[in-house]
Amino acid sequence: MAALYCFWLENSKRLKLLFMSLAIGIVGLPNVGKSTLFKALTKKQIDIANYPFCTIEPNVGVVAVPDERLEKLAMVAKSAKIVPTVIEFVDIAGLVKGASVGEGLGNKFLANIREVDAIVQVVRDFFDPNIIHVNNKVDPQSDIATINTELAIKDLETVSHRLSELNKKAKSGASKEDEFNIELVNRVKDGLNQGKLVSDLGLNEEEKKSLHDLNLLTNKPVIYVMNVDESAVGRGQGTALPVLEGLDPERVVCISAKIEAELAELDDEERKEYLKELGMNESGLDKLIKKSYQILNLITFLTTGPDETRAWTVTRGAKAPEAAGKIHTDIQQGFIRAEVCNWQDFVQYGEAGCKERGLVRLEGKDYVVQDGDTVYFRFSN
Repeated sequence: MAALYCFWLENSKRLKLLFMSLAIGIVGLPNVGKSTLFKALTKKQIDIANYPFCTIEPNVGVVAVPDERLEKLAMVAKSAKIVPTVIEFVDIAGLVKGASVGEGLGNKFLANIREVDAIVQVVRDFFDPNIIHVNNKVDPQSDIATINTELAIKDLETVSHRLSELNKKAKSGASKEDEFNIELVNRVKDGLNQGKLVSDLGLNEEEKKSLHDLNLLTNKPVIYVMNVDESAVGRGQGTALPVLEGLDPERVVCISAKIEAELAELDDEERKEYLKELGMNESGLDKLIKKSYQILNLITFLTTGPDETRAWTVTRGAKAPEAAGKIHTDIQQGFIRAEVCNWQDFVQYGEAGCKERGLVRLEGKDYVVQDGDTVYFRFSN
């Protein structure tokens, strides 16, 4: 199955490829381990120091999503290179209580994560007298409440500005759409004033679509990363987990940023051995990436051939033409059919063997792409 993202038009003009990356914003109080986690995830050297507000400008790093399927497919297809999908991590300065009114460095840095797909809130759940806690105590639940409050206040600024614009426009005659938006934004504003997150307001799809361009921070999916003591990692839980009963366990990942930093410095074999010693099946990075895909409802399909083996990310439930569009819009517009087989079958039998055994299916426009599909798209120019 040759990778279809490498092809030529009749006029021999190479098509420009489209890449999809997932962006995750990292927030938290100062000295909770955000920057240490960021360095571990991206293996990118940044300033890390034992004092608040070390991170002033946002740190941005891109990390490849680990996927063992790619290497196996590439070996069978004899691919010249492997191209994994990627996640962009954005780490901003630590927030403190009162940031919205100028405490610490204020909340101006929240603008740097407005465009992200999800937010990782790093919460300190470890005890170390040598590392200053901005509130002089380790209290995960209080820290989470502080960050959520600051995010909500930032959103309140945004919706208040939008409401002012809508009311000004309505003075010259409000349309039904304007009236709908005014009622909606007022409801969101009331909820935020009551200390609620926008994601907890029970908005329907039409309402979410109307608010989409505001990029409200408290409307984004959140993963809570509990930065735990090293001794707690093997058990997979933090020392203060019982006080976090209000959190959805499906949105919590317990890791030790310190251990992740150590793992980042090791080669593959050393990393595997260290994980085994710790009683861990996977690194915190792998857990965080899987959780990111889970809460954003994403899957990966694959293309493979002599030139490249590549991973592509789409929303779960995406149909074949939409998946084709992730490679290039021309493929989506000229979509004819998709030739699909499971990646494990491809690895076991190869392209020819899959065809001989009838394991390659011809799928049309209504086919819903599955995680692990190896796909070749047919299209007309």
